[in-house]
Amino acid sequence: MRRALPRLMLRWQVLALVRQRDPQLAALGITQIEGDLDRPETLIRLAGISDAVIHSAPPPPQGTGDTRTRNLIAVLQRGKSLPRQLIYISTSGVYGDCGGARVRETRMPAPQSARAARRVDAERRLRRFGRERGRHCRVSILRAPGIYAADRLPLERLRKGLPLIVPAEDSHTNHIHADDLAGACIAALARGCPNRVYNVNDDSVLAMGEWFDALADAFSLPRAPRAPRDDVRRAVPPLQWSFMSESRQLDNTRMKRELRLRLRYPTVAAGISAATATEASCSG
Repeated sequence: MRRALPRLMLRWQVLALVRQRDPQLAALGITQIEGDLDRPETLIRLAGISDAVIHSAPPPPQGTGDTRTRNLIAVLQRGKSLPRQLIYISTSGVYGDCGGARVRETRMPAPQSARAARRVDAERRLRRFGRERGRHCRVSILRAPGIYAADRLPLERLRKGLPLIVPAEDSHTNHIHADDLAGACIAALARGCPNRVYNVNDDSVLAMGEWFDALADAFSLPRAPRAPRDDVRRAVPPLQWSFMSESRQLDNTRMKRELRLRLRYPTVAAGISAATATEASCSG
């Protein structure tokens, strides 16, 4: 979570687990620990050294479970002391397709892809760890939807002219700006409740086609063609379809009430406006 680093460094001495040393992190004065979550023998130095952990590593690309989270928990348990807090950045994909319904954190996970199932496995391992360790380690899980920022927008998809679903059949989509996700991590460190799950999304209510139309208009690109749902499924790569096929509207009430997070970009309109302003200043 590089975007959280400036705020973290105001209060914490930050250690970063890296596969290989990163000059940018070194320039910030961050202590780097070389290790690999896929190789447990490289993680020994993590035991007992942290007061708080932000776990943002994705699960491995194959398998039914998240071995990386399993390996992290195992090494944390080996230390003479446990971190007081552990924040895990998960995904709203654990809910699966909800038919456009409003979704609160109390809804049971129903992953529809192997990728999301591995996230559910990570969450269950972490929540069990939190229950077993009680007051010694407070675990909070942040379920984030589509993360975007000026440097991570799906403009190439628009340039390729891949079709989107016609409005009458379209899926509801959810977003969070990368800066606001970083803010949620900071807020969870301060106010996250034990073994608590939080939807971390902005206030936008829109269909996926509306999201791409807004991007196309803002960046002077052609709007994507629309087609019936079955035709789009055959025309786009399977990974893209797995995101397009699921429809839900995340409820962020708990995030606002308990984490007291004030969004810098409360809607995608605000985030897109900031992205276009960034592009204009760079080109100027």
